[in-house]
Amino acid sequence: MPYALENALFQWEEGEQRIREAPELERADLERAVRSVLDELRRRLGSSFTVDELAAFYGEGVDWAAAIARGESAGSDAGWVVDAAFGRYAREAANFAGGRAREQYGRL
Repeated sequence: MPYALENALFQWEEGEQRIREAPELERADLERAVRSVLDELRRRLGSSFTVDELAAFYGEGVDWAAAIARGESAGSDAGWVVDAAFGRYAREAANFAGGRAREQYGRL
């Protein structure tokens, strides 16, 4: 069963918000971890994808991404880092429209 796009978008925005609200000293480490997860997302998914495909990929499991985040000193915030990275990567999707999928590429 595919991961619900609406759930994914909500979680990813929550991750972004948590990173933005982190204390300044922690935020630098968390941003570095987000960049590392983003780099790996680009390697694994490439540059041509839809938000639906990204949500499906997210639903398959993100233990690999959490491990990268923890390796960058994200600690217990690794989940937020992963969600923020997926949220940022979603903006590069072919059908991203400001926080939701464009209708022409499929249902929401």
